[in-house]
Amino acid sequence: MGDQDLATRAAGDVWVVFSRLRRRVKDLTVEGDLTPAQASVLARLDKEGPASASDLAVAERVRPQSMAKIVVTLELAGLVERHPDPRDGRRQLVTLTAGGRERRIGDRRAREQWLARTLREHCTDEQLRAVIEVMGVLDDVAHS
Repeated sequence: MGDQDLATRAAGDVWVVFSRLRRRVKDLTVEGDLTPAQASVLARLDKEGPASASDLAVAERVRPQSMAKIVVTLELAGLVERHPDPRDGRRQLVTLTAGGRERRIGDRRAREQWLARTLREHCTDEQLRAVIEVMGVLDDVAHS
């Protein structure tokens, strides 16, 4: 098998496995009462920090009107709040509340515990070290 064929096979395998893992992990979230779009906004705010609704709409690839509804729903649930942008008082920044952050932490903990338990059940120590090494390579690819 040539280098190109190996790369194509690896790409296909990575795509399939990551897709399966993503679906499996989504089933574990505490965010079951949230839509995927709402959960994605919470994750983005947790990872990237405060953002305007228009910036969130662009990042999430939804219409500004749709993002406005998402933000209002999350705000009513006590998961986000809006504050004036210190650099531009006409804009508002959306931030996670303590409740929103706790929700994200609970979800992350559930996912990590499930994956750690499943890896322990299915892998030897040598295989776990290989997973760690390969994840480093994939992280480099993701940042290239």
